[in-house]
Amino acid sequence: MTRIDFHSNVADRLTYTCRLVRKARAAQCRIVLLSRDAEQQAALDEALWTFSATDFLPHVTHAHPHAEATPVILAAGDDIELPHHHVLINLSGRTPAHFARFERMFEIISADEADKAAGRDRYRYYKDRGYPLTHFVAQAV
Repeated sequence: MTRIDFHSNVADRLTYTCRLVRKARAAQCRIVLLSRDAEQQAALDEALWTFSATDFLPHVTHAHPHAEATPVILAAGDDIELPHHHVLINLSGRTPAHFARFERMFEIISADEADKAAGRDRYRYYKDRGYPLTHFVAQAV
């Protein structure tokens, strides 16, 4: 069963996600980053290249010819074939259609009221279905 971790009160979702990807890659995880749309996906792509001068986080979009061999996949929709199902980081603001295929999922929730309300709805959805949940509150810096 998919283990789901909620990270809430996140001030900068892109930077936070990059740090989470760096940590997951250090643990040899293969990751799918689910964005809400192509614009957010492009911003995440840029952030993965620029957030650290010393870290390299190899990533491509799900449709790239080398996606299967690449440890970090960017996806803007959840109705697509993905090359691996280890870790899903959900930035989409919705419940991913096939999240149960993943071993672990992270929900990244900002301090925005609408995002928090949608996050609470997803938390209840997963809880009602018996998924193991944890919740971490990001500390303001």
